[in-house]
Amino acid sequence: MATAVEHGTAAGRRMRLTSPIAILGMTAIAMAVVLMLPLNVPIGPMYWDLFIYFDAANRIFSGQVPATDFFAPVGPLGYYLFAGGVKLFSNAQPLLLVHWSLFVVTAPLMALALWQVDRTSRGVSLALLLPFLAFAVLPFNTREFYPFPGSDGFAVYNRQICQLLYVLTVALVYLRDQRLLLISIVAGMTALFLTKITGFASGGILCAFAFAAGRVQLRTAIASALIFFAILGVLQLWNGITLAYINDILALVVMNEGSLLPRFLQAASHTFGIVVPAGLLALFLLYRDRTTLTETLRGKPRLQAIAGFLDHDAFWIMVVLFAGIFFETQNTGSQALIFIWPVLLPVLMRLWQSDAPRSAFIAAGLLAAAAALPPLVNTTERAARTYVGAIKNVTMPSENLKTLGRLNMRPEILARAEKMMGFYAKHRETYADFIRIQELPSYVFYSEFDFQIAHLMAIDEAITAIRELEAEQGVTFDTVMNLNFVNPFPWLMDREAPRHVSIGADPTRTVPPPDAEALKAVREADLILHPTCPLTTANADLLALYAPAIKDHEQITLNECFDAYLSPLMADRIE
Repeated sequence: MATAVEHGTAAGRRMRLTSPIAILGMTAIAMAVVLMLPLNVPIGPMYWDLFIYFDAANRIFSGQVPATDFFAPVGPLGYYLFAGGVKLFSNAQPLLLVHWSLFVVTAPLMALALWQVDRTSRGVSLALLLPFLAFAVLPFNTREFYPFPGSDGFAVYNRQICQLLYVLTVALVYLRDQRLLLISIVAGMTALFLTKITGFASGGILCAFAFAAGRVQLRTAIASALIFFAILGVLQLWNGITLAYINDILALVVMNEGSLLPRFLQAASHTFGIVVPAGLLALFLLYRDRTTLTETLRGKPRLQAIAGFLDHDAFWIMVVLFAGIFFETQNTGSQALIFIWPVLLPVLMRLWQSDAPRSAFIAAGLLAAAAALPPLVNTTERAARTYVGAIKNVTMPSENLKTLGRLNMRPEILARAEKMMGFYAKHRETYADFIRIQELPSYVFYSEFDFQIAHLMAIDEAITAIRELEAEQGVTFDTVMNLNFVNPFPWLMDREAPRHVSIGADPTRTVPPPDAEALKAVREADLILHPTCPLTTANADLLALYAPAIKDHEQITLNECFDAYLSPLMADRIE
């Protein structure tokens, strides 16, 4: 009897330890421990995207509000989550911190859904959880953008949207309790809206279909909408962010308008390996269940019949594909269509439990695997290549970069970056010629590792030069602006950035024409920096865009890699 009790106790302990809630909790604890360690990660393409989060956090800490006080390329949620993460984990490696910050939102929502799923099937709950954790933990896009392995510091908000859509899809497909579904829809859609508007639109497509298919009751849909708008109303009353954010969205739409069809085709081509097998599976299911679908439309009230007809695995797959492709039309990188798995799993479960021929299950399994496995395999393979290959890497040399310098790279890449720094300075006219023909030195110039390293080295040296200038002249530049895609200087120097100026400043996509407030803020900036190692078309465009506001600033050569523009007040105080 005692032995039986002991075995029962052990079995119960194992059940608790393998529960989704326990695994989520242990993952969160592991993340927190890692964030407290002084880790470096390998440099990757477009790593400077991460600097945007520090710019935003610094502005938030100084009292600025996203959308209200500065223009941002995406919604404010990610910036606030990162700012909170910086407060908790001040020494964390920034890529890990920004990628994992969304876990604060997704983990509770996953726990809510899996708590109910787990009561029916532990296997299904784990099958939903473990792939999600792989994407939530590994900070990589599912598609490679550069041939050498490195950390994906870019498209973080796109990855976060895909994880939110995964959680929302799980809720819509597996939750039957309308109260829990209400919480998931409100929290998920609010997070999507406040992260990126195209993700919100994709989530809206999924929610609309779930309502049409009868998964979401009318009162749940109405309550969700009312609570969502109430949250936006509270945010508007609190700091005016809602309407300002909507205005920013409209400005971005105007700047990025274009035909949707070519972008749809491009996104479909990028996700071809998922779309084709998943689409074939949907067609297979429609053909297999054609008789059942026809009978569903007979003998029931019209709306009930339509809902029963739509609530079919094939249509769920099609809707997820459409929503996923729609979201990818605006993206360079992301964890594209990872949320296809929650709608593929029921297909395999139903075929396995039915009396269907084993060949049907095998065919469906092969198509589902072909659609779901490549993103997971690619992500884990890229992470393995990056981290295993980093064994012989050397640490990023830095004096002023704080945690932005928590990087490593191959010795030959560092050596090339150091050589290129001198080359850029000595061949300024060569790169000015590139501006004249409106081209970059290479098509993927910003993705090249040595450029990213050289850019960081130039920032490091510029900060030293600024501090030396301040010490020599007895001045302090309180407001610092950088005529570049990113402006990490205020964060790194404990200064402020000018209000009403875009962060993530791509003049072709994310910098609207400056209004009177923006021009006034630039005019009052103490120090405006213009990177010259190398000169680029984007930086030249930013200089031209803000030229009316800096015409009274005095231009000086800060060092070999930066020109500086001093406000009239500062220029008068410097000899």
